[in-house]
Amino acid sequence: MNATANSFSIKAITTDFLEITKARLAVSVVFSSLAGFMLGVVDFHVSGWLILLKLAVGGYCMVGASNAFNQVIEKDLDALMDRTKNRPIPAGRMTSSTALMIAGLLTLTGIAILYTINPKTAMFGAISIFLYTSIYTPLKTMTPLSVFVGAFPGAIPFMLGWVAATGNFGIEAGTLFLIQFFWQFPHFWAIGWFLYDDYAKAGFFMLPSGKKDKSTALQIILYTIWLIIASLLPVLGYTGEFFISPISAVVIFVLGLWMLYYAIRLYKTRTAKAARTLMLVSVSYITLLQIVYIIDKFLR
Repeated sequence: MNATANSFSIKAITTDFLEITKARLAVSVVFSSLAGFMLGVVDFHVSGWLILLKLAVGGYCMVGASNAFNQVIEKDLDALMDRTKNRPIPAGRMTSSTALMIAGLLTLTGIAILYTINPKTAMFGAISIFLYTSIYTPLKTMTPLSVFVGAFPGAIPFMLGWVAATGNFGIEAGTLFLIQFFWQFPHFWAIGWFLYDDYAKAGFFMLPSGKKDKSTALQIILYTIWLIIASLLPVLGYTGEFFISPISAVVIFVLGLWMLYYAIRLYKTRTAKAARTLMLVSVSYITLLQIVYIIDKFLR
């Protein structure tokens, strides 16, 4: 009986840790960092694998810390929404002080690990936590512009990998940042659309017009177009050491048209189903984009 209880306790603690750090989101963010690293690395020897491991662990710590801080700050609001009411803190499975301790430990551990890669990587990691928890999170109940602010820490992971690989922040890292920056808008506005009613319970109004209307849908289309343009910049030859072949540019353009199609469909139908589909397509787009970039580099 004690062995069963202990097993259940360990399982419950692990589950709550994964929830407080939003494991699935954290893993997807870490993937962006690893993709950026693969694009920036020149000679991939044993030391490269070690840096990759540090970036993965340190990156997860930083994202997990941001998510834990966020859930402490929004614990009362999370209790109002169906989507979040069963999270560890509002459900009563974890105290705010425990979550804060986890967030603090993850922050210190993450910064320390990223610092062993290089100081710039640690600095950008720390900036992302500060922007996400201290500016973006409080703004969510104040203004739809919170999505714009949140796009900055959200765009850091992709370029963080390049900085980890090279130790430099230049036009290459800036281009990776720009791509993921524009991606944030159609992605999170799509989420804000199909979760509109649930967000409204907590006073979150994430859509640019504040409503599920043509104005919001049009802005989603416009930012999707900006995303496509930013994604194709590396083929022009003006982004330093980061460039892609014309064939890869065609593939990326087709992926962009795929996402744009669903953005236009949302404009026409303005349904929650269309918004959810666009969200899923946007996740596929950014993942496939990064894979195409990596394949293009290593096939050249």
